[in-house]
Amino acid sequence: MRRRASALVLLGAWVCAVDAHAGRKLPPLPAPKKPTPHAVARWRPPAKPIPARAAPPAPVEPPAAAAPEPPTDQPDAPDTEPPSDDNEPLPPAAATDPASRYGHMGRATCLAEARKRTLPVVAVDPARGVLAPVRITGPLHGVSFHSAMPAAARKTSVYEIFDCRLVLALDDLAQVLAKHDVVEVVHMSAYRPPPAKGWRDGELGTRHTGALAIDAGTFVRKDGSKLNVEKDFHGAIGQRPCGEKTGPWPRTDEGVELRKITCEALDAKLFHVFLTPGFNWAHRNHFHMEVSAKGTHFYVR
Repeated sequence: MRRRASALVLLGAWVCAVDAHAGRKLPPLPAPKKPTPHAVARWRPPAKPIPARAAPPAPVEPPAAAAPEPPTDQPDAPDTEPPSDDNEPLPPAAATDPASRYGHMGRATCLAEARKRTLPVVAVDPARGVLAPVRITGPLHGVSFHSAMPAAARKTSVYEIFDCRLVLALDDLAQVLAKHDVVEVVHMSAYRPPPAKGWRDGELGTRHTGALAIDAGTFVRKDGSKLNVEKDFHGAIGQRPCGEKTGPWPRTDEGVELRKITCEALDAKLFHVFLTPGFNWAHRNHFHMEVSAKGTHFYVR
């Protein structure tokens, strides 16, 4: 009995304790913590895959500049002759004409003539393709012939070599130029050495490869003024340099002077070939004056 009573007492006490606890007001649950700024800052959206970068396009080379075309508005002088016909007969060169006499000379004969005239020339070592290579060391009848290179460079440049036969013709031309107060002729080209490869020993050149031609571009007068072929000749392609129906257009003092020089040189028959801007576009800026070793005719354009 006593054990049963004790158990009942304990059971009652436990029930009371549970009831008392159930009636107690429990504290509220804590609110959820807000994320700290540091935590927010560290959050990132999921990264997207970065597409592979395309290779830059290959650089495109700019197109090469086209060669300048000849002007289409060249002035035509009034009452000019029609363009030259290369099939027309060429005037013959007599054996007594200066161009023919000089062209047919040998090396020794030409050098002897240069010494007789006391020309300021010196013979040089053999130059490929040139029969009688010399350098002009001073004015011919008061007229200097040289390129536009500095004076120091001209003393040794191969481009200042002339065939002795051309020098004789230039000496005669200098007498014509002196009457027009010209004291200096600046050329663009005289001797053009032929290529060494394939050139046979002892082979002689013609025109520039034989140092028998000069391309004169500027004539300087005593007062320092210049007659520039490209700027002052004023001629149209196909127009003859001399004749009653030819002349510079527009008509300028410089243009008239250049025509006089040209025509007087032609009358003297100093060169087998005399080409002016009236020949073609390539000769717009110079006079091509040439002695031919075997020249039998005159070709003037």
